[in-house]
Amino acid sequence: MDKPMRIAITGVSGRMGRMLVETIEASDRAVVSAAIERAGHDWIGQDLGVAMGGSASGVVVTDDIDAALSGADVVIDFTAPTATIAFAQAAARAGVAHVIGTTGMTAQEIAQLNAPATQTVIVRAGNMSLGVNLLVQLTKRVAAALDDDYDIEVIEAHHNRKVDAPSGTALMLGEAAAEGRGVDLDDVSDRARDGITGARDRGRIGFTAIRGGDIIGEHDVMFAADGERIILRHVASDRSVFARGALKAALWTAGKRPGAYDMLDVLGLSEQ
Repeated sequence: MDKPMRIAITGVSGRMGRMLVETIEASDRAVVSAAIERAGHDWIGQDLGVAMGGSASGVVVTDDIDAALSGADVVIDFTAPTATIAFAQAAARAGVAHVIGTTGMTAQEIAQLNAPATQTVIVRAGNMSLGVNLLVQLTKRVAAALDDDYDIEVIEAHHNRKVDAPSGTALMLGEAAAEGRGVDLDDVSDRARDGITGARDRGRIGFTAIRGGDIIGEHDVMFAADGERIILRHVASDRSVFARGALKAALWTAGKRPGAYDMLDVLGLSEQ
């Protein structure tokens, strides 16, 4: 790529938005071309660099999505499901690639990304770190190798401000385990236990969500049988791993054909 990729960032005042700005500014392969916030936000109309407590950057924070995307090659989006759908539609209109790190999307909301994906590149992942995506692959392989004598539990921990549970990463891991076993996660998922639940049903995949303090992200996949446990684990100690993954995904979109992709495609781990 001769020129740096022009990247628009949504939800730029949030923790991930700020981290994305810092990650992109440190790269010689991309620049922040636009900064987007919701209508009425205090940052609207301010210079992005000044709003972040630094020197002027020349990028003014805006709530005009179409104008922001008109000068971008790709938009990186860690917001909320409803906003993400609107951004996907705007990106498709502008012919701009869309990298989505938003979690908590329902199957119906994800399906609404199908139409935009016929017009532009969409990369969506519940987690964009290299380590987590390797963990997904390991989980699938271990689940395929072990039978139902091994109970599967996905245990995740995040900060006390996270609004969705189980996390998008936990669901990715659950899907991988279910795929490894050749079953549909919706048919075998246990999302909550309380009271007199009775004995565990054979073949179920359980989820436990922990929320507290400033935990960035911890995920365990436990395969438990009589006499032994196998535990696959990933711990994120710095939110920059997600920003670096998102930047990698954004750079990967250059020259790709419209379609729906994920981080396994970006990392060359897809089996397709």
